[in-house]
Amino acid sequence: MSVQREMKEPVHYGDLASTNGISVFDHEFDDLFSYDGTDLGLTYRPGYSEFCLWAPTSQEAELVLYDSWQGEAAQRLPMNREVRGTWRLTVKGDLAGKFYTYRVRIEEQWNEAADPYARAVGINGDRGAILDMEKTNPQRWTTDKPPLGDPVDAVIYELHLRDLSIHPQSGIVHKGQYLGLAEEGTRGPGGIPTGLDHIADLGVTHVQLLPVNDYSTESVDETRLDQPHYNWGYDPKNYNTPEGSYATDPYVPGLRIKELKTMIQSLHDRGLRVIMDVVYNHVYDGYRANLSKLVPGYYLRHRPDGSLSNGSGCGNDVATERVMMTRFIVESVLYWAKEYHIDGFRFDLMGLIDIGTMNEIRRRLDELDPTLLMIGEGWVMDTELPAEQLASLDNAGLLPGIGHFNDGFRDAVKGNIFGHELTGFISGQSGLELAVKRGIAGGIAYSREIRQFADEPQQNVNFVECHDNHTLWDKIMLSTEGESNQNRRAMHRLASALVLTSQGIPFLHAGQEFIRTKDGVENSFKSPVEINWLDWERCAAHQGDVAYIKQLIALRKAHPAFRLRSAEAIRKHLVFEKSPAGTLAYTLRHHAGDDAAQHLFVLYNSNPQGAVVDLPLLGKWSLLIGDKPAAKLTGSRLAVDGIGMAILAIQ
Repeated sequence: MSVQREMKEPVHYGDLASTNGISVFDHEFDDLFSYDGTDLGLTYRPGYSEFCLWAPTSQEAELVLYDSWQGEAAQRLPMNREVRGTWRLTVKGDLAGKFYTYRVRIEEQWNEAADPYARAVGINGDRGAILDMEKTNPQRWTTDKPPLGDPVDAVIYELHLRDLSIHPQSGIVHKGQYLGLAEEGTRGPGGIPTGLDHIADLGVTHVQLLPVNDYSTESVDETRLDQPHYNWGYDPKNYNTPEGSYATDPYVPGLRIKELKTMIQSLHDRGLRVIMDVVYNHVYDGYRANLSKLVPGYYLRHRPDGSLSNGSGCGNDVATERVMMTRFIVESVLYWAKEYHIDGFRFDLMGLIDIGTMNEIRRRLDELDPTLLMIGEGWVMDTELPAEQLASLDNAGLLPGIGHFNDGFRDAVKGNIFGHELTGFISGQSGLELAVKRGIAGGIAYSREIRQFADEPQQNVNFVECHDNHTLWDKIMLSTEGESNQNRRAMHRLASALVLTSQGIPFLHAGQEFIRTKDGVENSFKSPVEINWLDWERCAAHQGDVAYIKQLIALRKAHPAFRLRSAEAIRKHLVFEKSPAGTLAYTLRHHAGDDAAQHLFVLYNSNPQGAVVDLPLLGKWSLLIGDKPAAKLTGSRLAVDGIGMAILAIQ
């Protein structure tokens, strides 16, 4: 009789990670056992259900059926070994309402895990749920999407679902839930629009959601939602199912699916596309994750000594370069795009993912809908894969159609994020003009000195604030001791203006429009909701700042010159002009398209005492937008009083 033990603690895989003497670490393993079928996971029909599992290192495999999300197994059914490491079983009858897992025997060790391909799960994601996905569609569920001409036409608004609605004055009924973002007509202090109405009114085009796929119970326990809880969700547990803590009832497996779809439909109906933040670079626990239990050693990268690679800082790195891991990720992305009508994907720590996987995702999404966005963090990471194979900023030229967050622009504008006291261009630091210009030009090779990682502006995402690190306001507060709040507010506006008037794809963090603060907390991933919520009282108090962001977004939409679609067009039409120290100026000249202006002149001034610039003699300039009423135009000379931005036009 074999000894049975579950793998819960770190182990050295050894013989557990081989089949017929071929280790999962050998390249030959993929040649012999990779499976290219599209039927992995559960195929449900009212009369029968088919289960297909890839577990080539197992000597036995069982399907375990349960009557509920907890309790003892109702049945254990042996699966049949088939081709290329797959196991299959067809169960007759209608299994809807049942739950299931797989058990696999690897030598003397039995591991039980949820199906990595599960499309529905029970509470806390420990068991797959069997249901008819057709019944999870809301009453109104269309494939129509808001139009998007080009990625540079996007204005992205990054949002955590719980942040949006949990504030006591949000006016939203379904606080912290999918349906909270679907509510219309919600009002906050002073009658201001909140929630969906507020976002739609800003004029942004995309709402980017922090992870909404099922994440670890150790972050949020779905059985204890009556207790204080909060997490960003960057510890994925089940990649193809929604997180239950945002549902009105996490105990009903299909409800979270239907409510997420309802939310997406509501956003589409208001002209907003949806980007999903996806975390394929690591799993929540390298030893307890479903993938690791079912095929130990295969799905994660290892150091030469057998320990797990940890470029992610989360304990493990996913081996995206392995054939079955690539296929899992590609199929997962396509599933979200098809089943949930997701319009784009933001790849967490994309620099840990291999180039081949990212390009395959791009290729498959282009086949489905080329307007679906792909953006990611192309940070250069230390992982057990050669640097030349990674989807990092250094290799952006090998990743066409994929956008990278421009941290060089971010740090030049507001000061390096890792030096809290360091100032940036907006706060008076000299010597950063060239770095800011690189972002203004969309990260492309504009000139010998002005060049970054991008071949085309669609590969560049400009931002100065996101969920990570200090908010822009908190960074300004930390780095400008003794400065007046009036000047700090002007710096904040100037930073946002730089994002929204530069080439490439602009990205805003929720609440940036009303000078969001997290009370100085640098990374609030598990801070109380009071630190993370969108403070609608603060929004009401900063309606002037909200109006300013709205004006800038409208300006960007009205003038295609701010959204030039090729590096060639940027080099042709964008001209950097001479301007005093502490300022940056450029013109957009003779640009084609339906722009109402023949020429545009943009000035960014970080001098508190103001600045005077001479305008290029291209015609009669008129003031289009000025951050300060004191911007004065006299003939071919522009004077601005204080920190801010001015835009002029020749009609």
